[in-house]
Formats: sequence, C-alpha cells, structure tokens
Amino acid sequence: MEKINETLRKLTKNQNFQQRYEALRTEVLNDLHVQDFIQRHEGQITREIIDKSLMKMHEFINQSKGCADCSSLSSCKNMIQGYEPRLVFNGKFIDVTYDRCQKKVLHEEKQKSERLIGSLYVPKEILKASLGDIDLEDTGRFMAIKMAKDFVKNYTEGEKQKGIYFHGPFGTGKSYLLGAIANELAKKQIRSMIVYVPELFREMKNAIGDNSLNEKLDFIKKSPILMLDDIGAETMSSWARDEILGPILQFRMLENSPTLFTSNFDFAGLSHHLTYSQRGEEEQLKAARILERIKYLAIPVKVEGRNRRE
Repeated sequence: MEKINETLRKLTKNQNFQQRYEALRTEVLNDLHVQDFIQRHEGQITREIIDKSLMKMHEFINQSKGCADCSSLSSCKNMIQGYEPRLVFNGKFIDVTYDRCQKKVLHEEKQKSERLIGSLYVPKEILKASLGDIDLEDTGRFMAIKMAKDFVKNYTEGEKQKGIYFHGPFGTGKSYLLGAIANELAKKQIRSMIVYVPELFREMKNAIGDNSLNEKLDFIKKSPILMLDDIGAETMSSWARDEILGPILQFRMLENSPTLFTSNFDFAGLSHHLTYSQRGEEEQLKAARILERIKYLAIPVKVEGRNRRE
C-alpha cells in the first residue's frame, strides 16, 4: 500500500499530470449542465467536493442528455443504452445516476403494447404515415387534415381535448390519418396506440382462455391517446359491444382521455350497426349508450376523395 501511495504522490507532482488534470477540470467546469448544477447547490459544493467528484462529472458531460445526440435508441452513445445521466449531490460527493430517456420509454411502451396485443395488425404503410405526404389538392380531405394537425398542435398532457371521428368511404385515407397523427405525436415524445377494432375483439375473445383479458383491456383503456381504427367493420356481438367496447369508452369518457376513431359509417350508420348483433337481436338502448360515449369523446369529420387503394 505504501508503494502505491508513494506512486500517487509522485504522479500528482508530475507537471504533465497536473496540466492534464487542469485541462480536465476546465472542461468539466465549462459545461453548462455542470455550471447549472453547481449554481443550484450554491453554498453547499466546495472546491474540495468538486475535485473529489471530477471524474464522475467528466463521465456525465461526455454523454447525451435529452437524446440530443442520439437519432434513435439503437444509436445511443451513452454508457448505458437508453439511459441518460443526471448529476446528484449527496452532501459530500457529486455522483451520477441514470434515468430512462424518452426514446427508451417509448421503446418499452411499444414492446409492452406488442406483448399484450400481439395479434393486432397495423399495416406498415400506416406506421410510416406522415401528414406532409397527404395530397392537399384532394379537397375532400382538407378539413380532416386540418383537424388532424390541430389535434397534434393543441394536445397538452392532462388537459381535456376532444378526439376526432373520421368517417367516409373505403380507401379515402382514414387509417392513414391516424398513423400520421401518431407519428407527429411521437416527434413530440407523446405516446399513443392504434388498435384495429375487428382484431381487437378477436384478441379479447382469445384472451379469455389465457386469463389475460383484464390486463389487456386495462392497458388499452389507459393508453394516453387511443385510436380505434375501423370501428364498425367487425361482426358485432353483444359481448364485444357491452363488455369490451363499452368499458373502454366509459373509462375514457370519465377520464377525459383523448380518443380518435375511423369508420366507414357516420354516426347514424354506426348506431344501426351497433343496434343489431350477429344473432339478429335488436338492442337500441345499448347501442345508443355506446354512440353517446363516442359523441362525447370525438368530433365527426367526413373524409372524402378518390380511393387511394385503386
């Protein structure tokens, strides 16, 4: 041990070492994040504490904060991929702790969604959708595009905001609009979920057998922004309407959670679809309850124009 201590003493007296040390110290103390941290702890952090913590602060400044230097999670440059450093002061020493970055959070939410709703199908075209790629010369979509942009612009987490009920003929780009909204929200680090309704009901039916129904239903209900794609395309059953769709909409209505829809039906057509089950049962009151929840959650807007699938 004596030999090691003696070596360290000699090293600290070495001129080259001192020059490198001062350069390192200057680099650390010139960092704006470090300066802000020290200022916030003014009167607590001494020169001695800074010197003892220099290597930890150097570890901090050489990593990305707020995903500024990382275009994607896979390109993360930090020591722990998906985690950004944060300086902490314990009274005697400045240390570095690591928190999940927004890209990591979004990645894990996506993984969770895929794990819980594994059989849901969203076409690749929808996942790559962009509002900027939609043809503005097609006047039948102009109002829908405007409302989509306004929704993204005006969305504030925790505040009440009505969603949109896009309805119109086949192939006019209703589902594409949902994907474009989801991608615009993602740019703002806002999570959302698109659920293809016919597949949702099949998934929930299968979930009864593996006892995962409540978990999956709860996950969908609590999505920050939920997009129900192609409602009305499913074969309606009383169970799907009253035990799946009803609770989802009721929860989101009570919580004022932003919810968007697409459908080939306008409100009148959807009401008729919800009224008659696959057994031919007519249940107007139950259908009306569902429709009232949708009307509370979303503003209807018709999407017209040429069929993009032709």
